[in-house]
Amino acid sequence: MTRSKPNDGGAPRRPSGTGVSLKHLAEHLGLSQAAVSFVINRSPAAKSIPQRTQELIRAAARELNYRPNHLARSLRQQRSFTIGVVVPEISEGYAALVMSGIEDHLLQEGYFYFVVSHRHRNELIEEYPLLLQQRAVEGLIAVDTALAEELDVPSVAVSGHRDMPGVTNIVLNHARAACMAVEHLASLGHRKIAFIKGQAFSSDTEIRWEAVREAASKFDIEVNEKLVGQLEGESSSPLLGYEVTQKLLACGESFTALFSFNDISAIGAIQGLREAGRRVPEDVSVVGFDDIQSAAFQNPALTTVRQPLRQMGMIAAETLLQRITAPAKAPYTKEIVVEPELIVRGSTAPVPKTSASH
Repeated sequence: MTRSKPNDGGAPRRPSGTGVSLKHLAEHLGLSQAAVSFVINRSPAAKSIPQRTQELIRAAARELNYRPNHLARSLRQQRSFTIGVVVPEISEGYAALVMSGIEDHLLQEGYFYFVVSHRHRNELIEEYPLLLQQRAVEGLIAVDTALAEELDVPSVAVSGHRDMPGVTNIVLNHARAACMAVEHLASLGHRKIAFIKGQAFSSDTEIRWEAVREAASKFDIEVNEKLVGQLEGESSSPLLGYEVTQKLLACGESFTALFSFNDISAIGAIQGLREAGRRVPEDVSVVGFDDIQSAAFQNPALTTVRQPLRQMGMIAAETLLQRITAPAKAPYTKEIVVEPELIVRGSTAPVPKTSASH
């Protein structure tokens, strides 16, 4: 029997035993089993249930020690409601922000997920998707990871640039991103610009570097190969950007601006410039990429190209769930392009009049 108003006249008493059934929980609350099940299992249908009622259901479930039987649910519907997520590593920056979007959407839709990090080891990049499929995941999200082969489940790749059967690629408009950054520096009068490329294993490195070269040509800025460095090593520490900047300074070529592959390396670059007696932005302007959470709190605050990383994670999760619930062999979107945004802060300024002295 369904009543129109749940019983909220005080905390429920826990019955004897270790827990209660869904039926008992629903009867205690004066709600239908279906409504309680929607909330407990985080079903999309729960969105139609008032937030206050949802809170009462969860509070009663905790008090009465109710534990949903996810195995029974999976067997009944012949589904695992589980997603596999493959990332290079879990640390501040790119992957963490993408993961936050993925997590938010999967939790909202009532899905469980496994996360594995491969640390750029080729054998793990090949092995992990297979292991996740053996654990009955219904789909896979690869973050900054080049999938090695076609999978048996729907897949979405964030920063994926390979055209593979069964894979939807979520990609940034890199041409627009590079153009924004280079145009900003050019508008400030910078002509001698140093560049830091990403690691060879990053899926974005080559496509972004090609976009940077095209943007530089558009604004008639010479790309001096002596002022092009590349991040090396698997660490996500600012140390990598610091080390590359030391090499750029040691080459003897002057520069008034530096455009780095990501914010983490830009932060390291700023430290390297300061140790060499270069002020940011008075002597050298610095532009990063990504707009990680700490970028706005650097000293000076970092000018950067914002990737909508959290949104990209949410789009990846939403797209994957749509594909999972779609009819077999239904057509699917091969590529989704997201747009960047230039965030101007304190690390960039007009070219210094004394730049020729450096």
